[in-house]
Amino acid sequence: MARSNLTMFPNAGKYDQFSSLEQHLLAWNVPPSELIHIPSHWLSYPEPEASIHILLGLLYIAFFLMSMLGNGLVIWIFTTSKSLKTASNMFVVNLAFCDFFMMLKTPIFIYNSFYRGFASGHIGCQIFAFVGSMTGIGAGMTNACIAYDRYATISNPLEGKMTRTKALVMILFVWFYTTPWAVLPLLELWGRFVPEGYLTSCSFDYLMDTFDNRMFVGVIFTFSYVIPMSFIIYFYSQIVKHVMDHERALREQAKKMNVDSLRSNQNMQNQSAEIRIAKVAVTICFLFVASWTPYAVVALIGAFGDQSLLTPGLTMIPACTCKAVACLDPYVYALSHPRFRVELQNKLPWLAIKETVTETQSNVSNTTTAAQA
Repeated sequence: MARSNLTMFPNAGKYDQFSSLEQHLLAWNVPPSELIHIPSHWLSYPEPEASIHILLGLLYIAFFLMSMLGNGLVIWIFTTSKSLKTASNMFVVNLAFCDFFMMLKTPIFIYNSFYRGFASGHIGCQIFAFVGSMTGIGAGMTNACIAYDRYATISNPLEGKMTRTKALVMILFVWFYTTPWAVLPLLELWGRFVPEGYLTSCSFDYLMDTFDNRMFVGVIFTFSYVIPMSFIIYFYSQIVKHVMDHERALREQAKKMNVDSLRSNQNMQNQSAEIRIAKVAVTICFLFVASWTPYAVVALIGAFGDQSLLTPGLTMIPACTCKAVACLDPYVYALSHPRFRVELQNKLPWLAIKETVTETQSNVSNTTTAAQA
């Protein structure tokens, strides 16, 4: 491959090579001064067809619009509606904040895609990866906080209510916990941020074959994936166990009293609302697993496994899954919240939502998802 192509700048606006039948390698249009920032692993792969870049760019435009709408509405409604200003909902707002800012970086990806590669350069790559690390790990730990809040509220409803002070301290801890894993690679004190896949997205370097880098990958894998995942699985499993034990106790008591059920109509309505909210919790847990597990697997393969398995196309899959979940989170969390829909109806009546909240729904919602401080 002739290296004269490396003198082409991606933002020149003219690509006579597009009409050529010759297939270029990745980074063919990257200036030599920027090549040092690209792992050599990607330089041996052919560049994808222009249509792949365009499709990914259009997909990210859709992600961007969905996220701005969904997360923007969540932040707006939850911060301006008095009935939703609860301690527990502070975590929902923080999650929406993470997802909102995660998707604010997508214009960098879109720009790179339409210019077929590393068009935004090293600075754009660092911004993209830094924002992604802060918001991605922050969202994971916020999900863990939400799981803990629901576990504490359901397992101990009298003493487990979240206070505003406690919620604020937990949110500050989340950002204190997250910051080192974004700052260290940004300053290249430990690890570094580099382009990946089609060179249109950036993440921490999981390909550099050094002991320090492998150690960094192992540590960030533990702190950004294993720890929040363990908390989420533990707390939600305890919630399920608590509900099952409660149901078993009710059945045994009903059997002793020779009745079919101890539940009144109101209790049955409460149970229905609790089941609906539990389904939302399980959905969020599943979304977290589905979004970040591919990234975790790719990073482990790159650091400790067979790097030849990591093709540019394969590594773009986890980059898309985590962005997709950042778009879905607000719709799963907020649109399943009866009071959110009521407030949305009040502020934007032209949406014709026509939502009503019964006293039962209100009490259950306050008990399980938005305990008053």
